Order: sequence, then structure tokens, then C-alpha cells
Amino acid sequence: MEISETNTVAETVTKNIKAAHIFKKNGIDFCCGGNVSIKKACKKANIDYNELLNELKTIDEVNSKSNDYKNWDLDFLADHIIHIHHKYVEDTIPLILQYGEKVTKVHGHHYQELSEIFRLFKEVATELGGHLKKEELILFPFIKKLVEAEKLKTSVALPPFQTIDNPIRMMEEEHETAGDIMKQIGILTNNYTPPEGACNTFRAYYSKLDEFEQDLHHHVHLENNILFPKSLALEKEINTY
Repeated sequence: MEISETNTVAETVTKNIKAAHIFKKNGIDFCCGGNVSIKKACKKANIDYNELLNELKTIDEVNSKSNDYKNWDLDFLADHIIHIHHKYVEDTIPLILQYGEKVTKVHGHHYQELSEIFRLFKEVATELGGHLKKEELILFPFIKKLVEAEKLKTSVALPPFQTIDNPIRMMEEEHETAGDIMKQIGILTNNYTPPEGACNTFRAYYSKLDEFEQDLHHHVHLENNILFPKSLALEKEINTY
């Protein structure tokens, strides 16, 4: 993304809505107070201008390296899911809630669907909060025990949930619930399309909801289609030792 010293915060967001999330994270007003240069906004917010500029310039960079998830060790894949997707969920939910609260308060009288969108997102946020902890504290540690047992050719003590199939089925049901809620949000937002003339905060809200759903799809794919089936197979293999 090309940025010059004369570009205002508002112009930058208009050019690329993803910039809104960087400004928001750094406490820079990109909506009502966005008609100032990025340099002045950084000075006012006591933010390093060059660091922010580098972040903005690389906003659209995509890692072209193809990840061969199917051939990753299961413990490594579990850690990847935690550090990338769980962290994304934890970092992004507060931001979307801030956007949602503001947009619903300011525009909810005119766009009545906003109240329902906000309610649904709060529901999925609560759902995922507990879900991630169950994976991090119960399921994933057991998967790592299975990996270690395979390396040592030893057995694993019977867990409280008897077989890994039980927590996996619970996680898959919760994935489906979260996916259904985001599907409803997609319908209510007209596939995350802000109304004509929407302010930058409104646009940023829908953009972040769209990004959140896309990340959720990839997150669920890694678990439902790779991590879980391979963990089930590994448990059966270890039970033969």
C-alpha cells in the first residue's frame, strides 16, 4: 500500500479499509477525526510514525509459502492453531465488539438489523471463549500425549473422557454452532456489504466481521479435517501397543 506524508488518516482508510484496524489498534481516530495527516495523528497519539507506516505498507502482503498442514506433526499443528487462530480470535473479538457497539449506537435507529448482528456476534464471542479453553486445557494436551506415546511406542493412561472421540465430537458440534451464527450474520449484513455512504467505522466493522468468518472457516478446517481425524487414528494405533 503506497503512503505519502500528506495522506490523511481518513484517505488511507478509504483507500484500504484494512488500515482502519491498524489505526484503531493504535488509538488513532479514523472516522470523525480522520482528516489529519498520518504523521500528525501519530504525534498526537504518541505513536512511532515509521513503525506505523511500515505496518500500513505491508498490510496486503500475503505469505506465499504453502503450508503442508497434512504432513505436520500433530503436536506442531495444535500449537500452530493456538498461536495463530486462537490468538487471532482473542485479539479480534474485543475490536469487533468496540466497532459493533459504536455502529449500533450511532446507526441502529436507521439500520435495525444492527442490533441483531451485534447480539449474534456477542453470542459467538461467548461460545468461542469457552471453546478455545477446552481445546487448550483438555483436548490438545491429550493429543500431545498421543504424539509422545507414538514416539516412545508406549500406551497412554485412560483419560477422564475415556476416548478422544468424545471431546472431538463436542468441539465439532461447537464449531457448527459458531459457523451457523456467523452464517446468520453474513445474511444480515448482505454478505458484509456496508450500505452506500456508510462511515469508515461502519465499513471497518463489516470488513472485520468478514475477515473473522474467513479465519474461522480456515481454523475449523484445520481441526475438523486434519487434526481431529489424524488424532482419532493415532489413538487407535496406540491402543494396539
